[in-house]
Amino acid sequence: MLVLGIETTCDETAAAVVERREDGRGRILSNVILSQVNEHAVFGGVVPEIAARAHVEILDHVIAKAMVDADLSFADLDGVAAAAGPGLIGGVIVGLTTAKAIAVVAEKPLLAVNHLEAHALTARLTDNLPFPYCLFLASGGHTQIVAVLGVGDYARLGTTVDDAIGEAYDKTAKLLGLPYPGGPAVEEQAGRGEAMRFALPRPMLGRAEPDFSLSGLKTALRLEAEKIAPLAEQDVADLCAGFQAAVVDVVADRVGAGLRVFQQRFGQPAALVVAGGVAANQAIRGALTRLAVEADTRLAAPPVELCTDNGAIIAWAGAERLALGLIDDLETSPRARWPLEELKRATAPNSA
Repeated sequence: MLVLGIETTCDETAAAVVERREDGRGRILSNVILSQVNEHAVFGGVVPEIAARAHVEILDHVIAKAMVDADLSFADLDGVAAAAGPGLIGGVIVGLTTAKAIAVVAEKPLLAVNHLEAHALTARLTDNLPFPYCLFLASGGHTQIVAVLGVGDYARLGTTVDDAIGEAYDKTAKLLGLPYPGGPAVEEQAGRGEAMRFALPRPMLGRAEPDFSLSGLKTALRLEAEKIAPLAEQDVADLCAGFQAAVVDVVADRVGAGLRVFQQRFGQPAALVVAGGVAANQAIRGALTRLAVEADTRLAAPPVELCTDNGAIIAWAGAERLALGLIDDLETSPRARWPLEELKRATAPNSA
């Protein structure tokens, strides 16, 4: 089964072709990503209008390269998948409309993929992971702990009550005068700093419910920075180190609580999976690795290039749904918001 995947939910224009074999294993035949980071960096964050315009201008070329790299024509495909949300609605419209056009002309099924489901299923592409497993999804817009029970079958165990982790990293970077995107910049500075210099809070620590809160940590960081302004280079590094140490402690505690809730409700997970852009952070990965060992499971962490937005995970989610007959019609609408719980479920949600 060969599926083209198109991703335009934020500031990456991406397309890929993925093969799903009869045994359920996957193979990436092409994965083309064109980042818009430079266009948005001057604004300190993504500007939706600029992102949508860039998608319009370059998506056709990105798709063409993905097909050439895979050495396939549209006629060879079994389906066309596009991220239909959640995301910046202008970009989502561009990707979904393009996928519809290809599906019509090539007479192929359309797969309108939930971007969050694509992250949730990535470990099945990379690790051939069986259900059920516990997912920690962390990005600029989302922080969730989810029980992945089957294709289209998800139970949210915990979420953030305010900022997402990636958003907190970006805001911290902006506060400290670091470049966009903030996550890698803060992580780099943290490696040069002294984490114990500033006493920063660990919100929600010890609570039974596996929810997150990052706004208090962000405010505490701002207050510490204001006390010692103007900031020297070492001040910035120490603040970043303290911030990241607090985030790592919160993640370990909150995901640990999520694993306990998972085990109580669904039994032992096949793995603890981490996905989303924040999964590229090595300090967080290290904490999750230790946590998985303590929970008598393993950590499944896809390669960094599959944790950020890309077409391969969209194509794979489309292939998983196509294999179960979960196709979409041409009237499917793009969605800025689209909770995982609203997805169509597979006929056999607990099958591997």
